[in-house]
Order: sequence, then structure tokens, then C-alpha cells
Amino acid sequence: IRTDVFDKFRDGSGRFLDSLGQDVVGLLSLYEASHFGMYGEDDLEEAKNFSVNHLKSIIGKLEMKQAEQVRQSLETPLHWRMLRLEARNFIDVYSMDSAKSSVLLELAKLDYNLVQSVYQKELKELIKWWRDLGFKEKLSFSRDRLMENYLWAMGIISEPHFFKCRKGLTKFVCILTAIDDMYDIYGSLDELECFTDAVNRWDIMAIEDLPEYMKICYLAIFNFGNEISYDGLKDHGLNTLPYIKEEWVNLCRSYMVEARWFYRGDTPTFDEYLGNAWTSVGGPAAIVHASLLLGFPTSENSLDCFNPGSETIYWSSVITRLSDDLGTSKAEILRGDVAKSIQCYMVKEGVSEEQARDHIKDLISYSWRKLNEAIAGNSEANSMINMSLNMARTAQCIFQHGDGIGTSTGVTKDRLSSLLVTPIPIEPTQS
Repeated sequence: IRTDVFDKFRDGSGRFLDSLGQDVVGLLSLYEASHFGMYGEDDLEEAKNFSVNHLKSIIGKLEMKQAEQVRQSLETPLHWRMLRLEARNFIDVYSMDSAKSSVLLELAKLDYNLVQSVYQKELKELIKWWRDLGFKEKLSFSRDRLMENYLWAMGIISEPHFFKCRKGLTKFVCILTAIDDMYDIYGSLDELECFTDAVNRWDIMAIEDLPEYMKICYLAIFNFGNEISYDGLKDHGLNTLPYIKEEWVNLCRSYMVEARWFYRGDTPTFDEYLGNAWTSVGGPAAIVHASLLLGFPTSENSLDCFNPGSETIYWSSVITRLSDDLGTSKAEILRGDVAKSIQCYMVKEGVSEEQARDHIKDLISYSWRKLNEAIAGNSEANSMINMSLNMARTAQCIFQHGDGIGTSTGVTKDRLSSLLVTPIPIEPTQS
């Protein structure tokens, strides 16, 4: 952004004019715009700090509706919000606007409810698939969180006509969650080494070397990956299996690194942890699978440009990992898991947990600026960029108030109900 854009809002000493501090709408707009800034755009950082300070100082003097809008923005700026959740929230906000269009409001409610009905139909199909998969009975140690896993998929790609991608992505997250739990809390080190080797071989005969409980996990990965590859070959004449296999291999290797740290009682350095954790969070694998399920790439040329290790996917995955750590680290350490970013930073810098958490929050803000920068200079397919952006937004939503996957209570339960269960009441239009 050009720095002279802000010149007319500054005084002679170069600081923002104090008179701007009474314009609530302007301050809120400035605050929201500042979150589109890239790393190194110091003027936007200054604008954010200026608007935050003034909004906090006047929020107690605002009327209730406007104060709530400011509170929500200070908690989560628009650019960081999950799209469907914000759609629901905006309908509520707009309904209280005295200048609203009743016809437009009714149309928005109808659209929301229609899309919700699409999601409900998908969930019915996924419930049958999940039952038939048999993980719930065979893998009692694993989390049974189909609705929450669907929330991930819906957050990443919400448009109703992308139902095939959304259902496939939900299946991916369900399988990933079980494998993650296996590495985190159940498998012995020798068994996990054996499983990692089997995934690397990608051979059905590798199942013979696995303990009974691992065989169903291996077959789930193997069949799911081969099915996506089959569709790519059938629809576009492309062999995408190497990309699918590579992502599962990378995932399991990153899980294996964490398992070794845990069994040896090692606390990695902060840089070692993050260097592995941006992969183990599942971000790169999720975006690759989502892209393939969406039908991209469609030709040999686009396949050559397919880059799972792009800056966009990296920074989105970092945001996802750090948001996850802020929400889940306490519970995961208690249940027996490797040290997370918060604990690694505490050891590295010798600081308190509160100070470490503040640092992680600052690092998330920095990562958003880097993600904006990566998107601005990106030549990748729009679908991959949008899904990467939405993954970061969904992580912010799921882990904003704690572990939104491990528990189905509180805010998570309310959001699932609002998004997937309860339609918006529509009053009959008066003639």
C-alpha cells in the first residue's frame, strides 16, 4: 500500500490526528483494513495500533449494538473470520439495522437455510460412511468427532456446489484424526516405526507386518488415496497418486518425529518444533487433497505447477498449528503428548506460560501478514489460495475458545448447531 494514502490523516509530527479517535465507523474501518497488511507495511501496523487503542478507550461509551460490533472485531477481525459463521452473524447484525431491506434480509435467510440443508444431506451420507468404516468400534482410543471434522471441511470450502470436495475432505480429516491419535497416545514406538514404513511402501502387502489395530488404519489411508487417484485418472487422465502418497508419508514422518521426542522425553527447540509441526498439523496434506478432490490440476501443465510446499500453504499451516496449540496444549500435555509451541518457547526463553502465549499470539499476527504477502505475490490457482486462507480462518474459529475438536461443548456446540442444525426463523412477509 502507498504510504502517502495516510498523509491527510496525520498531524505535523507525522502522527495520526487525535480528532480521528471519535469517528467510530472510521476507526473500525481502519482497524479492519489494517489486517490486510503485509510484513513490512509499517503504516498499516501503526494504523492498527492507533485504531485499537482508541476503540478500546471508547467502547464503554457506545450504545449496545455498536459496542458489540466493536467487541467482536477486536476479538476477531473480519479478515480472520470463518465465512459461513460470519454470514450467520451478519444476518443477525443486519436484522437490527433500521435502514435494512426486508426483502434482502429474507433472501439472505432463505439462502442460508438452503445451504444448511445441503450440509445436512452431506452429513447424513457421511454418518453412514463413518459407521461403515468401523473406526468407532475398532479404534476405541481415537476421537469420534465427525461433526467437528465436517466443520473443518465446510470452513475450508463452503460453497454448496463443491459437495464432492467437502465430503472427501471430511473423510480425510476423520482418517487423519485417528492416525494422529494413534501416534500421540496409543502406539508403541516400534509399532509406529513399522506403520510409518508401511505408508512409505504404499503396498497392500505391507499390512501383513502391522498389528491388528493398525491394519484398519492402513487400509483406510490406502483405499482413500487410491480412490482419489482413480478419479483423477478417470476424469483428467492424470496420475495424482505420487502427490497423495507423498502427503501421507510426510504426515506420518512428522508424527514419528513427535513420537520419538515424547518417548525419549525430549523437548525440542522452538524452531525444531515449528519446523516439523507445520506439517504434522495436516495443513499441506489437507490442501493437496482438497485441490485434487476439487478437480485441480486438470492437465499435465497444471500438474507441473502444483506446489504443495508453497508459501501460501506454509503460512496458513503455521497459523493453523499455532492456533491449535493455543487452544489444546494444556489438555494434550495432561493426556500425554509432546511439548507444544508454548512449552518449547517457555523453555527456550525462560518465560512464564502467559508470556509464551502472548508471544504465540504475536507470531500468529505476524504469520497473517506473511500469508497476505504470499497471496499478493502468488500465481497459484485461486481455489488453492482461497482454501489455504479459509483453513487459517477455520483454525481461528475452532480453537478460539479452547479445544474445539476434542470437546463438543460450549461455543463449539453452539456454532455447530447454528451452522448445521438450526435454520434461521423466517417471518412471513406482510403484504
